[in-house]
Amino acid sequence: MTIARGTPLREMSKVLAGAGLVEEDIRFAVLARLLGYSGRIRAGEFELATGMTPLQLLRQLVAARPIQHAVTIPEGLRLDEIGRIFAQGGWCDAEQFRQLTHDKAFLAAIGFGELDSLEGYLFPDTYYLTRDVQGAEELITMMTRRFREVWTQLSPSPAGNASRHDVVILASIVEKETGRGEERAVIAGVFANRLKRGMRLQSDPTVIYGIDDYTGNITRKHLQTPSRYNTYTLAGMPAGPISNPGRSALEAALHPAATDYLYFVGRNDGTHQFSRTLEEHSRAVLKYQRKKPEKNGKG
Repeated sequence: MTIARGTPLREMSKVLAGAGLVEEDIRFAVLARLLGYSGRIRAGEFELATGMTPLQLLRQLVAARPIQHAVTIPEGLRLDEIGRIFAQGGWCDAEQFRQLTHDKAFLAAIGFGELDSLEGYLFPDTYYLTRDVQGAEELITMMTRRFREVWTQLSPSPAGNASRHDVVILASIVEKETGRGEERAVIAGVFANRLKRGMRLQSDPTVIYGIDDYTGNITRKHLQTPSRYNTYTLAGMPAGPISNPGRSALEAALHPAATDYLYFVGRNDGTHQFSRTLEEHSRAVLKYQRKKPEKNGKG
């Protein structure tokens, strides 16, 4: 049984009566007011046993904790993918979620007014939601609050002049490049080395993010078509984050491994081969990507 937030006591009585817990009359509401319980009944979803007296039911409603639903948001999803997960659970409207993550007035109200989008700032985690939590506004506020908590815990002091936004962009790329914890800092180190040398990042996931109609195959044409996110054609960072990174990716971006690697290529088993020179990298590409002629990039 669910009691919505802000439900008047008389309407609450009807909800309880509909669930077969009380008689459908005013006595339950009158009793709640007389005993001072009317302002203490929580909103939410509850499991309540039938057969209780009105007094027993009132005491249980005051003491009961709403049912919590675990909703897991994996690392590396885009904000529209996160919105769809919440929408599938009935927590919000996916389109409203997407619109709010780009709404400058809303972003300013929750302390992210310097951004054009919340991509990168919706922290992936398992959230325990009660049914009185409804709507995109509450969910987005909850996720950005969690981002701030984690960011504070990491005590970031990035080297050089890197801003928080630059760190989040790099972390979002690292998150999409590998799911292997032991590789994240090394991949961040590769990208840091390339940036220092003025080399292009050449990250396939950034190209994919900039493709509106991506079907699952990245082609040479994709790599050669300029966009605000194509780091094969852009110098430096893409226009913004390309995913919502988790704690490990943020840590890797804040503390890249001290390495002299400049290249890496997938081994087709979830791991990567790292190289120091273009010659080494070319051999690795031939070895591991021989059957994928359309994909000739670094990442």
